[in-house]
Amino acid sequence: MVTQILKYIFGFILAMAILIGGGFAMALYFMNRVSAPPPKPIYANDNPVVKAQAPKSQTSKTNQVSLEESSPTPQKSPKPEESAQSLPPGAYKARVTWKQGLRLRKEPTADSERTGGVAFNQKVIVLEESSDKDWQKIRLENGEQEGWVKSGNVQKIDEQDDT
Repeated sequence: MVTQILKYIFGFILAMAILIGGGFAMALYFMNRVSAPPPKPIYANDNPVVKAQAPKSQTSKTNQVSLEESSPTPQKSPKPEESAQSLPPGAYKARVTWKQGLRLRKEPTADSERTGGVAFNQKVIVLEESSDKDWQKIRLENGEQEGWVKSGNVQKIDEQDDT
């Protein structure tokens, strides 16, 4: 009789331990799933250059050779070097310091239409500042996009750091 009571008590304690442990494991799992940040959304007008380069690395060498033979113009792109020598007066080179990247806007207001985006650590050319010094007009180094961003999110770079 005593052994049956001990078996009952041991079974009850074991069942409670399994339920509590399982509940704790499920709580940890769901807390980790809920607290993970979502992936960064990709918009149709954000960095079209990145989308064009991604499939190129996935193609085979034979496809790359045929692409290079058919269109030699992409290899002759000294645009950044030419634009570096011919900066407009008062313009300077800078790098994006905001970790999430920046949104380019059509006008120097937060309500203005978005025209594109600039990635973190990407080189840009600061063309001008707004009259209130809150916004800066920038152009991507390759000259593809131009727009306004909030001031303080880019840092001027020296010519030595330009490599």
